[in-house]
Amino acid sequence: MYSPDTTKYQIYLTFEAEGVVEKSDVVGAIFGQTEGLLGEDLDLRDLQRSGRIGRIDVKTVSKKGDTFGEILIFSSIDRAETALLAASLETIERVGPCTSRFHVEKIEDIRISKRKKIVDRAKELLLESFEEGIINTNEIIDSVREYSRIEKIIEIGVENLPAGPNVIDSDAIIIVEGRADVINLLRYGIKNAVAVEGTNVPQTIVDLCKTKTATAFLDGDRGGDLILSELLQIADIDYVAVCPRGRSVEDISRKEIIKPLRNKVPVEFITNNDGSVDLGTYSRDTIKEKYDNHELKDHSSIPLYDKSLAEQMKEAQEKHISRFLSEDYEILNEYPSDEIEAALKKKPDNVAGVLTDRSVDQVLLDQIALQELDYIAAPDFKGIIKKPVSVKLLKIP
Repeated sequence: MYSPDTTKYQIYLTFEAEGVVEKSDVVGAIFGQTEGLLGEDLDLRDLQRSGRIGRIDVKTVSKKGDTFGEILIFSSIDRAETALLAASLETIERVGPCTSRFHVEKIEDIRISKRKKIVDRAKELLLESFEEGIINTNEIIDSVREYSRIEKIIEIGVENLPAGPNVIDSDAIIIVEGRADVINLLRYGIKNAVAVEGTNVPQTIVDLCKTKTATAFLDGDRGGDLILSELLQIADIDYVAVCPRGRSVEDISRKEIIKPLRNKVPVEFITNNDGSVDLGTYSRDTIKEKYDNHELKDHSSIPLYDKSLAEQMKEAQEKHISRFLSEDYEILNEYPSDEIEAALKKKPDNVAGVLTDRSVDQVLLDQIALQELDYIAAPDFKGIIKKPVSVKLLKIP
């Protein structure tokens, strides 16, 4: 069995495939197309079986029908053998049915990296650990205040989950992994966090999510991804805050906490249309990019409007009404604007769109899409996160 303690080298590769492939296809190609290439002594399966080659980490992303990825292989064989093995991987020409290209980016000597870390840490210790003790009254006071905040941690539910003191009374909660995460958030004045305490999401968390706005804020590692995946399947999560990759909530700074919570993204951005979770394509590293691409910041998805609608909007704003319109913007019915949701449920079949003097939010837009209308005309669109493809947005100031 391979031991990480014996790692000498890390092989970094990139690859491209002319088609959509999965991680399992890539691993299969690595083993299948290098088998027997360098003889029995350097057969990849035998090397892994004997513990001389470690796990093969593969990350993939698909764009426009092609797949791109990174591969990391851990090796404890010598330099020459590692170089030969790395070179053999560049001979892989297909992944599944797709033509592919593999390239070795670098081979890193772990021992050199460790030596550099040791030297850098020794320099830090030399400067920090041998200073004369200086009494700083402010630091002592801050330490006592911090301890006072941490002492306010409570336990909730039959599972005795660690939580901040405001979780029960607050309208919103932050779901983290463990007690240390709750404590770190308390350290910076955030008192509405609750911990799942393991990979099995407790019923108390599920119940809290039914009545409160829930934000998942989990560690930026594989464990955090797994917990997030389970949370999204069994609990009503509203937002995801993106922890820095490779970091834990329990040890990040105030800025690293506040920024992700302020920029939390709706859960729709990491779920597919069928509700399944897609953490492979929309990982923590790409959620923000997807969010930026879909925000209607510049109203680029809102087209110009017909002049007749401008006149109707003026009337609607004076009377505070909403109108059902035909395909040619003819008036079919009109209602008080605060009754438009109920009216939508009873709309005639010939209605093509709606004109309203209200600002349209995501909830109303979703109802318009559900009724299969072609357009909605409004003075403003706010909080639109996911625009239905079938609905045209007409902005009329």
